[in-house]
Amino acid sequence: MEAKRFHLGWFMNFTADLWNGPYENGGSPWDGRFYVEMAQALERACFDYVMVEDKLSVSEAYGGTTENVLTHAVGMAPKHDPAPLAALMSAGTSRLGVVITLSTLGYPPFLLARLCSTLDHIAGGRFGWNIVTSAEDAAAQNFGLDALPPRELRYDMAQEYMELVNALWDSWDRDAIVMDRERGVYADFKKVRPIDFRGTYFRSRGPLNTAPSPQGRPVFVQAGGSPKGRDFAAKHADSIITLADGIEGMKEYRDDIRARAAAHDRDPDDIKVLFLVIPTLGETVEHAYERRERVITSNVFAEQTLGLLSSITDIDFSAFEMDAELPHLTTNGEQGSLDKFQQTGSGKTLRQLVYESAEFESSYPLIGTTVTIADQMQEIMEEVGGDGFLITMHNQAVSRRQVIEVTEGLVPELQRRGLVRTEYTAPTLRENLLAF
Repeated sequence: MEAKRFHLGWFMNFTADLWNGPYENGGSPWDGRFYVEMAQALERACFDYVMVEDKLSVSEAYGGTTENVLTHAVGMAPKHDPAPLAALMSAGTSRLGVVITLSTLGYPPFLLARLCSTLDHIAGGRFGWNIVTSAEDAAAQNFGLDALPPRELRYDMAQEYMELVNALWDSWDRDAIVMDRERGVYADFKKVRPIDFRGTYFRSRGPLNTAPSPQGRPVFVQAGGSPKGRDFAAKHADSIITLADGIEGMKEYRDDIRARAAAHDRDPDDIKVLFLVIPTLGETVEHAYERRERVITSNVFAEQTLGLLSSITDIDFSAFEMDAELPHLTTNGEQGSLDKFQQTGSGKTLRQLVYESAEFESSYPLIGTTVTIADQMQEIMEEVGGDGFLITMHNQAVSRRQVIEVTEGLVPELQRRGLVRTEYTAPTLRENLLAF
């Protein structure tokens, strides 16, 4: 029986690539060339898309200072604007999808719709928007607010935000550009109209002042975790990225999303759920476990993990004793990430949770050789039903070495088995996502 193919994405940040290790010579990728080369490697391996995460603050959540995030420069700061990088990566590739994170907190709807339309033109129909509402009070304070609205209210606002940006993208008919040289008419004004949107939270007259983009609207990517978040993702997303608890959790999540999609009168097959994983590759299985153990038992890993977790949850983990049981915590930030870390009701110490977070950063612990990890990925997808994997590194790091190991080692093994694409069959990101 022919193997069922699955999709591949890569999760990264426009931040310093690994700069302080024996195999790394980076640390200053700010001209974008490192990431363009990374995108080209992913395109050679026929990834569906690369996704650039983003944050809008320099967090002081850990210990009340910026020391942790700036000392380690992993994932949080310095972090540059992903929109210009998306243009560079798109120009340096011809088939890879380029998805960037844009917050509904940081962009008025009109500017976001205009930016996405522009980038989809530059990418030739390969652009995607990762929809976030931001989860840090420090980010809210950079935009004139004292704190974020409650999480549930943020989703209500995001629903209205989506109505507005979709109306703006629809304010031009697809055939509005006529370029009639005989009549001297570039655009038919009868096919461009105001939207006069007046909602509870947002208003906009419209129309958008950009030409209709190749995809009409960007591919929507979202990471719904809470019940309301899952429903939002099932209603809007073309692709969902998520961190699940093992095979059982992956299957439960995908089945739930598909049921919610059907309730919104959507075809569940139109939504591709990609599960976050961190492959640790070695020449042997033992070598892979040794590599992983060296990373996750270091003091640097513990500091990076707690600093990153503090940043995304707005909880100061420096206030807890490392060898005391961590109490159950809640947050107005990323509750899903917090639940994943604290293993609700686990009764474990903070030190134990940090050590085990290396496993809980990944939906499933992929550790081994290219052959054994390919075996695992195949078995997971057969059990879960689809749709693919979103590959990353511990603590949102970026490494040329890992990119090469995956794109030139793991992916060819998956391709030999017929599990992932060996060529792109369509020019746009949406079409390639829907190809299987």
